[in-house]
Amino acid sequence: MLEDLIETYGNGPVLAVVGGFVGVVFGAAAQHSRFCLRAATAEVADGKLGPRLSIWLIAFSAAVLSVQLLISTDLLDVSESRQLGTTGSMSGAIIGGVMFGVGMILARGCASRLLILSATGNLRAIVTGLVLTLVAQSALRGVLAPARESLAAIWTVPGGSARDLLAHLGATSGLVAIPATFAVIGAVVHARRHAVQTSHIIAALAVGIAVALGWLGTYMVAMNSFDVVAISSVTFTGPSTDTLMGLVNSRHIPLGFGVGLVPGVFVGAGAMALFTGEAKIQRFGADTPMEVYLVGAALMGFGSMLAGGCAVGAGMSGGAIFALTAWVAVGCMWVGAMVTYRLIHRIAPVMA
Repeated sequence: MLEDLIETYGNGPVLAVVGGFVGVVFGAAAQHSRFCLRAATAEVADGKLGPRLSIWLIAFSAAVLSVQLLISTDLLDVSESRQLGTTGSMSGAIIGGVMFGVGMILARGCASRLLILSATGNLRAIVTGLVLTLVAQSALRGVLAPARESLAAIWTVPGGSARDLLAHLGATSGLVAIPATFAVIGAVVHARRHAVQTSHIIAALAVGIAVALGWLGTYMVAMNSFDVVAISSVTFTGPSTDTLMGLVNSRHIPLGFGVGLVPGVFVGAGAMALFTGEAKIQRFGADTPMEVYLVGAALMGFGSMLAGGCAVGAGMSGGAIFALTAWVAVGCMWVGAMVTYRLIHRIAPVMA
């Protein structure tokens, strides 16, 4: 059936539909669960291991478990994905990860969170997200590209086993699924101890499962297509730049997974916010200075392109397939965010 759809409509439209479906699931679930890496890092920086951390841990461990189960049962093969099959940059993961973490605190949200908040009527998130996207595009193909390439070239790692963390550990997907199962259970128990609502726990699980659906969906299209199709999953900086550039540079946007993902997340998050009565207009104010948000957006835009992904693209999608550079990047995001949060907490507590 999938092969017939591809023959009839082509890879682009089918991938866009897959991306749209995954996006709606992710957007609705992330909005309802309050999934946010920035919130989790801020909570830990405050010396607390509370509900925000538990939500992130549930989503992350669910992504790892579901993806590794698919791989161990031969339903998914990610060896040819960009995160594993091509040359990666350790220096980019470190420097870009720290930059993204710093920017995430300043802008009060990562790339995915800004998109989700935009759908709820948050004007601060819309402006910040647009700046992030423009800087990311500049770092990818514009005036900032040489700087990004120079930093990325400092320390590279070849694709294949050298970039596969499981290969370094001598572990298999089936083996990793065991501790991942306990991690999901532990995160859920931790959430319940902190009075997290059951619906929020379920939504956090859905966030992780959406990552697995992204990998599985693009892989199935790739396996049923005569053309080369990139295997990927949920990420935001790259797809956001492609969508924006398509809107302003062409009368017809080239369809693909990312182009379907971004509006799907917006629709899913917006629908959930309307359903729960949480949609409202929010503007910049005295305690939310625009200049701080814009600096944060610029750091995230450049940092995400240098690190090979945002908090979800590297942290969740890349982390779930155990790409070495992804784990390094998300670790550096944590470090950059926590240090920045503590500094701001001392200098200007109202902005923390």
